[in-house]
Amino acid sequence: MVNAIKGVFISCDIPMAQFIVNMNNSMPSSQKFIIHVLDSTHLFVQPHVEQMIRSAVSEFRDQNSYEKPAS
Repeated sequence: MVNAIKGVFISCDIPMAQFIVNMNNSMPSSQKFIIHVLDSTHLFVQPHVEQMIRSAVSEFRDQNSYEKPAS
């Protein structure tokens, strides 16, 4: 018998995957969302956290973007 789990496949670079894994590890065990880490650049996560991950990644990128100082 085959067991299927609905989820979202995430493909990203290694630093972003580590960011998502660390975000998952900071959650209480009842709220962990990673179903399986496929390799260093691919994750399978629960579908209900897709928007939360997108928001966190967007915020992380905004905080780590270089802005040229005004002269």
